[in-house]
Amino acid sequence: MMFFDCSAYFGLPSRRPLMPVPRAEDLLAEMQHAGIARALVWHITQHDGSPQVGNQLLAEGIAPYDHLIGCWAVLPNQAREFPRPLAFLRQMQAARVRAVRMFPNSHKFLLNRAAMGDWLEAFSAHRVPVLLSMQYGMDWPALYALLDEFPGLVTIICDHGCWGEDRLFRPLLERYPNVYVDTAQYLLDGGIEALVRDYGHSRLLFGSGFPNQYMGGMMMAIRHAQISDEAKAAIAGGNLERILAQVIFPGGLP
Repeated sequence: MMFFDCSAYFGLPSRRPLMPVPRAEDLLAEMQHAGIARALVWHITQHDGSPQVGNQLLAEGIAPYDHLIGCWAVLPNQAREFPRPLAFLRQMQAARVRAVRMFPNSHKFLLNRAAMGDWLEAFSAHRVPVLLSMQYGMDWPALYALLDEFPGLVTIICDHGCWGEDRLFRPLLERYPNVYVDTAQYLLDGGIEALVRDYGHSRLLFGSGFPNQYMGGMMMAIRHAQISDEAKAAIAGGNLERILAQVIFPGGLP
């Protein structure tokens, strides 16, 4: 079983995590110790500081390591703080970045068509996954409103919690076929089995939430879930591989 983590970061946050990993190589060492083959990662400065600086630190950090795939962060671009979307996508491709994160509550903007329409239209058209953390700058009403405006957006819901959060994300799984949920805080007895039973194994992604959570907890939960080996392999890494392979960069190149 190949584990491909959809939700891990490196860098030193303002609040000390369980296992600080200042550099990409520190994160990679923890992955190797746990038995995680690859990870889709971000840099904490993208949230705690400047997305632009964090994007640069992320790109520089992962450049030597093929096992690490990057997420960049964006803001509303009315002030032209970023390149235009197609140019940004080309930069992503060159930097081995395959997904984006947004932190609307933390960065004081609305994640809707009026503020972010140029980004969201481009990400929808090019099937770029958008990772939204319920722990870092996102809330459920805003997420529902976003998907109502952009129903085809490839969306990965991260850090959604365990106590009754199913009631919040299950309606989205039912209505929007490109919505996925990670496992980082899904500490619900029988929860993995229930989601696979109700929605199939393609909608759930292994995410450790490291370094805020330990890597091994959800690895063990997936290994010992009462689901088929095919489902375990898909959740552990196959689903994320498929999603990232479907990203279309300008010119049609993967």
